[in-house]
Amino acid sequence: MKLNYIFFVIVSLHIHAHSIGQAKPYYTQYILNNYILNPALSGIENYTDVKLSYKDQWAGIDGAPTTQYFTIHSPIGKSDTRTSINSYDIKGINPRGKEYWKEYTAPDPHHGIGMTLINDLAGYINRWSISGTYAYHTPLSINTSLAAGLSVGMSSVNIDRTKINFGELDPNDPVVGYSNSELKKIRPEIGAGLWLYSPRYFAGVSILNIIPDKQRFVSNANYGSSFTPNYFITGGYRINFADDFNIIPSFMYQYWESQLSGLHLNTKIQYRDILWIGAGYRFSNLIAGYSSYLGINVANAFNLSYSYEVATTSRLKNYTGNTNELLIGIIFGNKYGDSCPKNVW
Repeated sequence: MKLNYIFFVIVSLHIHAHSIGQAKPYYTQYILNNYILNPALSGIENYTDVKLSYKDQWAGIDGAPTTQYFTIHSPIGKSDTRTSINSYDIKGINPRGKEYWKEYTAPDPHHGIGMTLINDLAGYINRWSISGTYAYHTPLSINTSLAAGLSVGMSSVNIDRTKINFGELDPNDPVVGYSNSELKKIRPEIGAGLWLYSPRYFAGVSILNIIPDKQRFVSNANYGSSFTPNYFITGGYRINFADDFNIIPSFMYQYWESQLSGLHLNTKIQYRDILWIGAGYRFSNLIAGYSSYLGINVANAFNLSYSYEVATTSRLKNYTGNTNELLIGIIFGNKYGDSCPKNVW
């Protein structure tokens, strides 16, 4: 069912008129790219990791939110302690089976760098950000490492008046200004995070939008968009059952000061380095829903994953439709033949 576009506009105006802070987009497939939420994962693998994502949220609404992102990160000075660099399939042997994880050792101290680009569009409101990231990884024990990371960049909120259908309403509304030129605001953005990882588990904390701020779209007015810190706590555990399969239950808790909190629960089942399926549920006071996803690795250089989410408790659940998310991964410099990430799960 389609909502009248003006209804969507009114809802958005209501939100912005009350100066609700800016929350980072949520990602159904966060488990496949935790780097998007935590800069400490910069350079965690043995290769340059590229991810591209497109999410079509609430497909039943005209002008509904869409989110695209591009991430890239790579290690600096990272070596691998494996005696064999060949992790391609060997007949009768799973190169990522139980024996592999028994012999896993933490890498030596190394650095990582990266970059994120995010574009979030909802009706006439466009938010984008660009950040560079740095992380330092150090071993804590023979098979456990700790990484600390920092992201520095800028973000912007833009409003395109030409996309607003005012209908019979007065288009001279101070909430959205009177021309496109006054509705483009750019601000600095800083984030930081920690990431603890081993062959059995991972745990991380991060904070984005560290610098609180408010962008006023109109001079000498209270209307605008507030930027407040976004906090993330993440954890997961790998369970090997049979040599060819493992299951990874995980969670991600997001707190957005002070209007939103959400708990994401996820379970991923993987067959060798080839195929995975997963399912999850997000508990939230604004947006909740069930999700499932399916992914495949191709030729140790390319992977593809698709997720589908059904809204349950959204205030607009009878109108929103469902959410689709496509994630594409590309690997460069894969000298060890890793067909599946070993540290980001």
